[in-house]
Amino acid sequence: MLHRIWLGFFVVAFGSGLYRWLGLGDTEVFQRMVKAAFDMAGLSVEMAIGLIGLLSFWLGVVALGEASGLIQRLGNLLSPLFTRLMPEVPAGHPAISSMTLNLSANVLGLDNAATPLGIRAMQDLQSLNPEPDTASNAQILFLVLNTSSVTLFPVTILLYRAQMGASDPASVFLPILFATSCSTLTGLLVTAWVQRLKLWDTVVLAWLALGCAALMALVAWLSTLGTAELQRQSSLISNLLILSLIMLFLLAAHRQRVNVYDTFIEGAKQGFKVAIELIPFLLAMLVAIGLFRASGALDTLLEWLRMLVVSGGWDAAWVDAMPTAFMKPLSGSGARAMMIETMNQHGVDSFQALLAATIQGSTETTFYVLAVYFGAVGIRHARHAVGCGLAADLAGIVAAIAISYWYYGG
Repeated sequence: MLHRIWLGFFVVAFGSGLYRWLGLGDTEVFQRMVKAAFDMAGLSVEMAIGLIGLLSFWLGVVALGEASGLIQRLGNLLSPLFTRLMPEVPAGHPAISSMTLNLSANVLGLDNAATPLGIRAMQDLQSLNPEPDTASNAQILFLVLNTSSVTLFPVTILLYRAQMGASDPASVFLPILFATSCSTLTGLLVTAWVQRLKLWDTVVLAWLALGCAALMALVAWLSTLGTAELQRQSSLISNLLILSLIMLFLLAAHRQRVNVYDTFIEGAKQGFKVAIELIPFLLAMLVAIGLFRASGALDTLLEWLRMLVVSGGWDAAWVDAMPTAFMKPLSGSGARAMMIETMNQHGVDSFQALLAATIQGSTETTFYVLAVYFGAVGIRHARHAVGCGLAADLAGIVAAIAISYWYYGG
């Protein structure tokens, strides 16, 4: 599946380039495409090298958590849920704790912390994989939950809106929360349907009910805060929790008479190797995405959508925010750039800009996460991971559009 999608990027990009040259007289299109390919090749190395320090640090921290026994306890707590959603993962396996830490970091909007924790979780799941080059059901479900993970604190988006001069930067907070919740629920349901998981289990239903109740309680509290206070509390809670986690692992390991320094160093040594092994997978995906953008295929797709919407007599204001939606599964930085461009063109407080911000926070970057997580363990056959991940993305984008019309008005 993945190799067909990757090849499709090249075929569509080249076809679009030929059309722009022969049909539109654009003699510079291939120059832009080649430049984009070279730029993305360099970016893939920069991204991998940039991850070395972060990966090393967090893998060292996780090693302390394991030595202290806290990660094992956390895994035991969530084992009943994960063993039902992922039957091939034994109760108490280290993968359960790793997945829990990763998903928790995503919930808090800690993208930098979530990536190395996610790689560690994927490595733990790989130890149970009978076919090392093919994604297992558990790895696919974990990836889909990652690409659609609920983000309670979209601090980055709020900061971009503040920098652009928004009158109320945090006005997108609740729409993003609702949209990303729809994305996560859809991802879980679609993957469960494909894998024939039994969601009508007492334990699963109890955890879902608990999660929904906690989410609604948090929404009720945060909705009482003003814009400035909401941003302050979001930043405070996120950073306090991450530092508290580090201190907890350090002190708990020390209490167990663990040499915290040596343990951290041993865990951190894995960071360099993992980051370097990511380069070929990032290179393949980023070059394909760069060609797709530079060829004009994305612009053509947008124009077709606009004509279709207008011909049906519907309001087309939401189409102006679709560049962010189209880029979101492909490139996080590309989607962010599209969001900022929409803010510049239409105004930061326009409907189009508000919708673009909501879409930006509704899902993760599916192909990037897939390339990084599966690439870290050498998986080449993604099976239904792409389809389920894109289904979650589509649900988040559609929900973002519907919620934005309800919340902001068209």
